[in-house]
Amino acid sequence: MNSGRMEREAVLEAEHAVLTAQHRALDQEIEEMRHTGVDPFTLQRMKRQKLALKDKIARLEDQITPDIIA
Repeated sequence: MNSGRMEREAVLEAEHAVLTAQHRALDQEIEEMRHTGVDPFTLQRMKRQKLALKDKIARLEDQITPDIIA
């Protein structure tokens, strides 16, 4: 494995970790806000953000671990 590929994988792994942490934090915030009677539009916006993060995480995972045809 060459160093360029290793560096790219390290960047992807770091970005994955950051996005995963953001997704978890947003999930916790949504759960807490559900019990406080927050504005439903705010809650819906946060859920959309969480879904967008999930999509980004899935795309990164595909780049990190590509499908291998056997």
